[in-house]
Amino acid sequence: MKLRYSIAALGMPLLGSPAIAADLAVKVGIPQLNVAEYHRPYVAMWLERPDGGFVANMAVLYDVHKRNNGGAKYLKDIRHWWRESGRALQVPVDGVTGATRAPGEHTFHFSDKAVLDKLAAGEYRLMVEAAREAGGREVVSIPFQWPPRSPATLSAKGREEIGPVALQLQP
Repeated sequence: MKLRYSIAALGMPLLGSPAIAADLAVKVGIPQLNVAEYHRPYVAMWLERPDGGFVANMAVLYDVHKRNNGGAKYLKDIRHWWRESGRALQVPVDGVTGATRAPGEHTFHFSDKAVLDKLAAGEYRLMVEAAREAGGREVVSIPFQWPPRSPATLSAKGREEIGPVALQLQP
């Protein structure tokens, strides 16, 4: 009898709070640059409010295999992200941190709800920033409404360090 009431008591808050069942995916193009010394870019993806206030980290890609976490010392080169969140973040972060990616299109799915369930309804911006050693730095921003009312694909494109970026929203 106690077990039944315990389970029912645990279920009560879940029934009382609205669940937002939506998914978000990001496709990021990393261009192959014709330069003498090519290094894969460090990339950060995060969400912010329209006023520029930081909301959540989505992904941070850097040289995670460098001995003694030596790749982390270059994260400050992703300057906009670093000022917003990076300097206070202890990397690697499980589920957020990953290795750099080769040129091409890469898709990141955020349907595990770790961040999405905490988002209040409203306007946000997906921020994607890339920086390369011996290269440039670039930031791309895509505004969107959360939760999505219908399936949508929003896009932006960088000029040099970031190729096409597509934000796919599913209600």
